[in-house]
Amino acid sequence: MKTFTLLPVRSLLEGGRESAKPGSILKAGGVDLLDRMKEGLETPDRVVSIAHVPGHDGIEVGPPARIGALATLARLDSHAELRRVYPALADAAGGAATPQIRNMATLGGNLAQRPRCWYFRQAEFDCTKKGGAQCFALNGENRFHAIFDTDVCCCIHPSATAVALLAYAARVDTVGTRGKRSISIEDFFVAPREDPTRENQLAAGEVIEAVVLPAPAPGSRSVYKKLKEKESFDWPLVETAVSVSVSRGTIQDARVVLGSVSPVPRRARGAEKILAGARPSAELIARAAEAAVAGATPLSQNAHKVRLARVMVERALREILA
Repeated sequence: MKTFTLLPVRSLLEGGRESAKPGSILKAGGVDLLDRMKEGLETPDRVVSIAHVPGHDGIEVGPPARIGALATLARLDSHAELRRVYPALADAAGGAATPQIRNMATLGGNLAQRPRCWYFRQAEFDCTKKGGAQCFALNGENRFHAIFDTDVCCCIHPSATAVALLAYAARVDTVGTRGKRSISIEDFFVAPREDPTRENQLAAGEVIEAVVLPAPAPGSRSVYKKLKEKESFDWPLVETAVSVSVSRGTIQDARVVLGSVSPVPRRARGAEKILAGARPSAELIARAAEAAVAGATPLSQNAHKVRLARVMVERALREILA
Protein backbone atom coordinates (compact mmCIF):
# COMPACT_ATOMS: atom_id res chain seq x y z
CA MET A 1 0.00 0.00 0.00
CA LYS A 2 1.22 3.49 -0.84
CA THR A 3 2.26 5.65 2.13
CA PHE A 4 -0.31 8.30 2.98
CA THR A 5 -0.99 11.05 5.51
CA LEU A 6 -3.98 10.55 7.85
CA LEU A 7 -5.80 13.82 8.50
CA PRO A 8 -8.47 13.80 11.25
CA VAL A 9 -10.97 16.67 10.94
CA ARG A 10 -13.34 18.31 13.40
CA SER A 11 -16.51 18.59 11.27
CA LEU A 12 -18.17 16.96 8.29
CA LEU A 13 -17.93 20.21 6.38
CA GLU A 14 -14.18 20.34 6.99
CA GLY A 15 -13.97 16.71 5.92
CA GLY A 16 -15.77 17.47 2.68
CA ARG A 17 -13.60 20.50 1.98
CA GLU A 18 -10.32 18.66 2.64
CA SER A 19 -11.34 15.52 0.74
CA ALA A 20 -12.11 17.61 -2.36
CA LYS A 21 -8.46 18.64 -2.61
CA PRO A 22 -6.26 16.80 -5.15
CA GLY A 23 -4.81 13.52 -3.90
CA SER A 24 -7.26 13.29 -0.98
CA ILE A 25 -10.03 10.87 -0.11
CA LEU A 26 -12.60 10.62 2.69
CA LYS A 27 -12.78 7.90 5.34
CA ALA A 28 -15.33 7.10 8.03
CA GLY A 29 -15.05 3.50 9.30
CA GLY A 30 -12.68 2.86 6.41
CA VAL A 31 -13.63 -0.78 5.78
CA ASP A 32 -14.21 -0.44 2.04
CA LEU A 33 -11.61 2.27 1.47
CA LEU A 34 -8.78 0.26 3.01
CA ASP A 35 -9.75 -2.74 0.88
CA ARG A 36 -9.53 -0.59 -2.26
CA MET A 37 -6.20 0.86 -1.17
CA LYS A 38 -4.76 -2.60 -0.57
CA GLU A 39 -5.96 -3.66 -3.99
CA GLY A 40 -4.29 -0.65 -5.61
CA LEU A 41 -7.55 0.88 -6.80
CA GLU A 42 -7.03 3.99 -4.65
CA THR A 43 -3.63 5.62 -4.06
CA PRO A 44 -4.36 8.83 -2.13
CA ASP A 45 -1.70 11.06 -0.67
CA ARG A 46 -4.05 12.04 2.17
CA VAL A 47 -6.85 10.12 3.88
CA VAL A 48 -9.27 12.56 5.51
CA SER A 49 -10.90 10.91 8.52
CA ILE A 50 -14.34 11.89 9.82
CA ALA A 51 -14.51 8.81 12.05
CA HIS A 52 -14.35 10.77 15.31
CA VAL A 53 -16.35 13.87 14.40
CA PRO A 54 -18.77 14.29 17.34
CA GLY A 55 -22.53 14.57 17.09
CA HIS A 56 -23.18 12.49 13.96
CA ASP A 57 -23.67 8.98 15.33
CA GLY A 58 -27.03 9.50 17.03
CA ILE A 59 -30.19 7.49 16.42
CA GLU A 60 -33.42 9.41 16.95
CA VAL A 61 -36.34 7.14 16.19
CA GLY A 62 -39.02 9.79 16.47
CA PRO A 63 -40.77 8.94 14.23
CA PRO A 64 -39.75 10.29 11.84
CA ALA A 65 -36.31 8.83 12.48
CA ARG A 66 -33.02 10.61 11.96
CA ILE A 67 -29.88 8.50 11.98
CA GLY A 68 -26.44 10.08 11.91
CA ALA A 69 -24.16 8.95 9.10
CA LEU A 70 -21.51 7.82 11.61
CA ALA A 71 -23.85 5.45 13.48
CA THR A 72 -22.35 1.98 13.16
CA LEU A 73 -24.19 -1.01 11.79
CA ALA A 74 -23.80 -2.68 15.19
CA ARG A 75 -25.67 0.19 16.87
CA LEU A 76 -28.48 0.00 14.31
CA ASP A 77 -28.78 -3.71 14.96
CA SER A 78 -28.88 -3.39 18.76
CA HIS A 79 -31.08 -0.28 19.05
CA ALA A 80 -34.32 -1.62 20.56
CA GLU A 81 -36.60 1.27 19.55
CA LEU A 82 -35.26 1.38 15.99
CA ARG A 83 -35.84 -2.37 15.71
CA ARG A 84 -39.41 -1.98 16.95
CA VAL A 85 -40.35 0.77 14.49
CA TYR A 86 -38.08 -0.04 11.52
CA PRO A 87 -37.26 -3.75 11.86
CA ALA A 88 -36.15 -4.21 8.25
CA LEU A 89 -33.34 -1.67 8.68
CA ALA A 90 -32.16 -3.22 11.94
CA ASP A 91 -32.11 -6.68 10.36
CA ALA A 92 -30.29 -5.44 7.26
CA ALA A 93 -27.59 -3.84 9.42
CA GLY A 94 -27.35 -6.84 11.74
CA GLY A 95 -26.95 -9.33 8.89
CA ALA A 96 -24.09 -7.51 7.18
CA ALA A 97 -20.52 -8.77 7.30
CA THR A 98 -19.04 -9.85 10.67
CA PRO A 99 -19.37 -8.49 14.22
CA GLN A 100 -15.95 -6.86 13.96
CA ILE A 101 -16.85 -5.07 10.72
CA ARG A 102 -20.29 -4.04 12.01
CA ASN A 103 -18.56 -2.34 14.94
CA MET A 104 -16.50 -0.26 12.49
CA ALA A 105 -18.73 0.22 9.45
CA THR A 106 -20.99 3.28 9.44
CA LEU A 107 -24.38 3.83 7.87
CA GLY A 108 -23.00 6.52 5.57
CA GLY A 109 -20.11 4.34 4.51
CA ASN A 110 -22.41 1.39 3.89
CA LEU A 111 -24.49 3.49 1.50
CA ALA A 112 -21.47 4.97 -0.28
CA GLN A 113 -19.32 1.84 -0.60
CA ARG A 114 -18.26 0.69 -4.05
CA PRO A 115 -19.22 -2.59 -5.80
CA ARG A 116 -17.47 -5.84 -4.98
CA CYS A 117 -17.31 -7.15 -8.55
CA TRP A 118 -14.06 -9.09 -8.83
CA TYR A 119 -13.23 -7.54 -12.21
CA PHE A 120 -13.63 -4.03 -10.79
CA ARG A 121 -11.59 -4.98 -7.72
CA GLN A 122 -8.61 -6.22 -9.75
CA ALA A 123 -6.32 -3.56 -11.15
CA GLU A 124 -5.57 -5.72 -14.20
CA PHE A 125 -9.07 -5.26 -15.64
CA ASP A 126 -9.84 -1.86 -17.14
CA CYS A 127 -13.59 -2.37 -16.89
CA THR A 128 -16.50 -0.08 -17.67
CA LYS A 129 -16.75 1.06 -14.06
CA LYS A 130 -13.14 2.28 -14.23
CA GLY A 131 -13.86 4.14 -17.47
CA GLY A 132 -12.82 1.27 -19.73
CA ALA A 133 -14.53 -0.02 -22.85
CA GLN A 134 -16.17 -3.22 -21.61
CA CYS A 135 -17.78 -5.05 -18.70
CA PHE A 136 -15.75 -8.24 -18.38
CA ALA A 137 -18.44 -9.96 -16.30
CA LEU A 138 -20.93 -9.91 -19.18
CA ASN A 139 -19.12 -12.84 -20.81
CA GLY A 140 -16.96 -13.90 -17.88
CA GLU A 141 -17.48 -15.24 -14.37
CA ASN A 142 -20.87 -13.78 -13.53
CA ARG A 143 -22.71 -16.22 -11.25
CA PHE A 144 -23.01 -13.59 -8.48
CA HIS A 145 -23.73 -10.62 -10.74
CA ALA A 146 -26.87 -8.73 -11.74
CA ILE A 147 -29.98 -10.19 -13.34
CA PHE A 148 -31.53 -6.80 -14.15
CA ASP A 149 -30.11 -3.84 -16.11
CA THR A 150 -27.11 -5.80 -17.33
CA ASP A 151 -26.47 -4.00 -20.61
CA VAL A 152 -23.75 -1.54 -19.48
CA CYS A 153 -22.32 -2.84 -16.20
CA CYS A 154 -23.62 -5.91 -14.42
CA CYS A 155 -22.20 -5.34 -10.93
CA ILE A 156 -24.56 -5.52 -7.96
CA HIS A 157 -24.99 -2.81 -5.38
CA PRO A 158 -23.28 -3.90 -2.14
CA SER A 159 -25.34 -2.00 0.47
CA ALA A 160 -27.80 -4.02 2.55
CA THR A 161 -29.08 -0.96 4.42
CA ALA A 162 -29.92 0.71 1.10
CA VAL A 163 -32.42 -2.06 0.33
CA ALA A 164 -34.28 -1.48 3.60
CA LEU A 165 -34.09 2.31 3.36
CA LEU A 166 -35.62 2.22 -0.10
CA ALA A 167 -38.51 0.17 1.28
CA TYR A 168 -39.04 2.91 3.88
CA ALA A 169 -38.82 5.77 1.33
CA ALA A 170 -35.94 7.34 3.27
CA ARG A 171 -34.03 10.51 2.41
CA VAL A 172 -30.29 11.18 2.54
CA ASP A 173 -29.19 14.51 4.04
CA THR A 174 -25.79 15.75 2.90
CA VAL A 175 -23.47 18.64 3.74
CA GLY A 176 -20.70 20.01 1.60
CA THR A 177 -18.85 22.96 0.23
CA ARG A 178 -21.95 23.95 -1.78
CA GLY A 179 -24.31 23.76 1.18
CA LYS A 180 -26.83 21.15 2.33
CA ARG A 181 -29.08 18.84 0.32
CA SER A 182 -31.85 16.33 1.06
CA ILE A 183 -32.02 13.58 -1.57
CA SER A 184 -34.63 10.85 -1.93
CA ILE A 185 -32.93 7.48 -1.46
CA GLU A 186 -34.41 6.46 -4.80
CA ASP A 187 -32.62 9.36 -6.52
CA PHE A 188 -29.42 9.01 -4.51
CA PHE A 189 -28.07 6.07 -6.50
CA VAL A 190 -26.72 6.39 -10.06
CA ALA A 191 -27.41 3.60 -12.55
CA PRO A 192 -24.68 2.57 -15.05
CA ARG A 193 -26.80 3.82 -17.95
CA GLU A 194 -26.47 7.30 -16.45
CA ASP A 195 -22.80 7.05 -15.50
CA PRO A 196 -21.07 3.65 -15.12
CA THR A 197 -18.16 5.13 -13.14
CA ARG A 198 -20.35 6.38 -10.25
CA GLU A 199 -22.74 4.78 -7.78
CA ASN A 200 -24.32 7.82 -6.12
CA GLN A 201 -25.07 11.52 -6.43
CA LEU A 202 -22.42 12.76 -3.99
CA ALA A 203 -20.42 15.62 -5.49
CA ALA A 204 -16.80 16.46 -4.72
CA GLY A 205 -16.64 17.87 -1.21
CA GLU A 206 -20.08 16.48 -0.25
CA VAL A 207 -20.56 14.13 2.72
CA ILE A 208 -23.57 12.16 3.97
CA GLU A 209 -24.74 13.78 7.20
CA ALA A 210 -27.79 11.70 8.16
CA VAL A 211 -30.56 9.47 6.89
CA VAL A 212 -34.18 10.41 7.60
CA LEU A 213 -36.99 7.84 7.61
CA PRO A 214 -40.64 8.99 7.48
CA ALA A 215 -43.08 7.91 10.16
CA PRO A 216 -44.65 4.55 9.31
CA ALA A 217 -48.26 4.70 8.16
CA PRO A 218 -50.91 3.18 10.47
CA GLY A 219 -50.97 -0.58 10.09
CA SER A 220 -47.45 -0.72 8.65
CA ARG A 221 -45.36 -3.86 8.71
CA SER A 222 -41.89 -4.43 7.29
CA VAL A 223 -39.39 -7.23 6.87
CA TYR A 224 -35.91 -7.78 5.42
CA LYS A 225 -34.61 -11.14 4.21
CA LYS A 226 -31.43 -12.28 2.52
CA LEU A 227 -30.19 -15.56 1.13
CA LYS A 228 -26.49 -16.47 1.36
CA GLU A 229 -24.46 -19.51 0.39
CA LYS A 230 -23.27 -19.89 3.97
CA GLU A 231 -24.76 -18.63 7.23
CA SER A 232 -21.56 -17.00 8.47
CA PHE A 233 -19.98 -13.95 6.82
CA ASP A 234 -20.94 -13.94 3.15
CA TRP A 235 -22.31 -11.62 0.51
CA PRO A 236 -25.99 -12.25 -0.28
CA LEU A 237 -27.10 -14.01 -3.43
CA VAL A 238 -30.38 -12.10 -3.25
CA GLU A 239 -32.08 -9.95 -0.63
CA THR A 240 -35.42 -8.24 -0.29
CA ALA A 241 -37.11 -5.68 1.92
CA VAL A 242 -40.88 -5.31 1.96
CA SER A 243 -43.01 -2.66 3.66
CA VAL A 244 -46.80 -2.71 3.57
CA SER A 245 -49.63 -0.95 5.33
CA VAL A 246 -52.84 -2.90 5.95
CA SER A 247 -56.22 -1.53 6.99
CA ARG A 248 -59.38 -3.57 7.53
CA GLY A 249 -57.85 -6.56 5.82
CA THR A 250 -56.81 -4.66 2.68
CA ILE A 251 -53.28 -3.69 1.61
CA GLN A 252 -53.30 0.09 1.33
CA ASP A 253 -49.72 0.56 0.16
CA ALA A 254 -46.73 -1.66 -0.59
CA ARG A 255 -43.05 -1.21 -1.36
CA VAL A 256 -41.11 -4.26 -2.54
CA VAL A 257 -37.36 -3.86 -2.99
CA LEU A 258 -34.79 -6.32 -4.33
CA GLY A 259 -31.08 -6.20 -3.55
CA SER A 260 -28.04 -8.00 -4.99
CA VAL A 261 -29.82 -8.32 -8.34
CA SER A 262 -28.93 -5.04 -10.11
CA PRO A 263 -26.38 -2.21 -10.05
CA VAL A 264 -28.68 -0.16 -7.79
CA PRO A 265 -31.33 -1.34 -5.29
CA ARG A 266 -34.42 -2.19 -7.34
CA ARG A 267 -38.06 -1.44 -6.60
CA ALA A 268 -40.36 -4.18 -7.90
CA ARG A 269 -43.09 -1.83 -9.08
CA GLY A 270 -45.02 -4.58 -10.82
CA ALA A 271 -45.35 -6.45 -7.55
CA GLU A 272 -46.32 -3.26 -5.70
CA LYS A 273 -49.10 -2.57 -8.20
CA ILE A 274 -50.55 -6.05 -7.73
CA LEU A 275 -50.50 -5.77 -3.93
CA ALA A 276 -51.96 -2.29 -3.52
CA GLY A 277 -55.70 -2.36 -2.85
CA ALA A 278 -55.88 -6.15 -2.65
CA ARG A 279 -56.76 -8.52 0.17
CA PRO A 280 -53.93 -10.86 1.15
CA SER A 281 -54.09 -14.41 -0.16
CA ALA A 282 -51.69 -17.14 -1.22
CA GLU A 283 -52.61 -16.56 -4.85
CA LEU A 284 -51.97 -12.81 -4.53
CA ILE A 285 -48.56 -13.39 -2.94
CA ALA A 286 -47.55 -15.82 -5.70
CA ARG A 287 -48.57 -13.35 -8.42
CA ALA A 288 -46.72 -10.49 -6.74
CA ALA A 289 -43.57 -12.57 -6.35
CA GLU A 290 -43.69 -13.55 -10.01
CA ALA A 291 -44.17 -9.92 -11.01
CA ALA A 292 -41.14 -8.93 -8.91
CA VAL A 293 -38.79 -10.80 -11.27
CA ALA A 294 -40.59 -10.01 -14.53
CA GLY A 295 -38.21 -8.60 -17.11
CA ALA A 296 -35.09 -10.16 -15.62
CA THR A 297 -32.17 -10.55 -18.03
CA PRO A 298 -29.89 -13.09 -16.35
CA LEU A 299 -26.38 -13.74 -17.59
CA SER A 300 -24.83 -17.03 -18.67
CA GLN A 301 -24.16 -18.35 -15.15
CA ASN A 302 -26.76 -16.74 -12.88
CA ALA A 303 -30.24 -17.63 -14.12
CA HIS A 304 -30.77 -19.39 -10.78
CA LYS A 305 -30.91 -15.98 -9.10
CA VAL A 306 -34.23 -15.23 -10.82
CA ARG A 307 -35.90 -18.10 -8.99
CA LEU A 308 -34.12 -17.25 -5.75
CA ALA A 309 -35.36 -13.66 -5.92
CA ARG A 310 -38.93 -14.78 -6.57
CA VAL A 311 -38.81 -17.20 -3.64
CA MET A 312 -37.38 -14.56 -1.29
CA VAL A 313 -40.12 -12.08 -2.16
CA GLU A 314 -42.74 -14.77 -1.64
CA ARG A 315 -41.30 -15.69 1.77
CA ALA A 316 -41.15 -12.05 2.84
CA LEU A 317 -44.76 -11.43 1.80
CA ARG A 318 -45.99 -14.58 3.52
CA GLU A 319 -44.33 -13.50 6.74
CA ILE A 320 -45.45 -9.90 6.61
CA LEU A 321 -49.06 -10.71 5.64
CA ALA A 322 -49.50 -13.71 7.93
